Amino acid sequence: MCGRFAVTLPQDAMAQLFEAAPANDLPDVPNYNVCPTNAVHTVTFQDGHRRLSPMRWGFIPHWYKKPNDGPLLINARAETIAEKPAFRAACRERRAVIIATGFYEWTRDGDTRLPWYITRTDGAPLAFAAVWQGWSAKDSNETLRTAAIVTTGANAPMSAIHHRMPVILDPDDISLWLGEQGKGAARLMRAAPDDALRWFRVAQTVNSNRASGPELIEPFDD
Repeated sequence: MCGRFAVTLPQDAMAQLFEAAPANDLPDVPNYNVCPTNAVHTVTFQDGHRRLSPMRWGFIPHWYKKPNDGPLLINARAETIAEKPAFRAACRERRAVIIATGFYEWTRDGDTRLPWYITRTDGAPLAFAAVWQGWSAKDSNETLRTAAIVTTGANAPMSAIHHRMPVILDPDDISLWLGEQGKGAARLMRAAPDDALRWFRVAQTVNSNRASGPELIEPFDD
């Protein structure tokens, strides 16, 4: 799964790399501790153009009467996304990319949670496959755009830390995932190659969702 991540890429660099027109209300960067329900940077393809815009991390199905009317859906499993009522329409019609620099996972040493910071081996930004949903309360005309990261079974190296991982798109696959070219996006919902990621231990400070600052992603030697 993916439950916390960091994004340090400047907004103008995001717009240039992903060839997307930026919105005026993008979340502040850098953010070394992006948590569920935070606003995240997403790329979508709408009306013939890519757009870089904020969405709430935590997909809200259309039948929820309020945002906390059910489980917080921050991840969508690739194996069942096409069948689950919450996600099946979105995986066909509303796919997105969530931009990150790295993400966190935890292992355990007894009762102690040990955090690891995971990035691309080549240093490029992470493009998480995502799905999104517009949601609004019955008594409101304002629509909240919400998203979930698609996850899959971990590749062999990553399974030493966690049995699942986010679906990470190669740059050449982003167009297909966003729906810019035909069908076949389902084949992209797979684990990254074994050599795609690297990771290292970081301090337990990040165990708190209130923690912030660049020291969260610095290597920690215990």
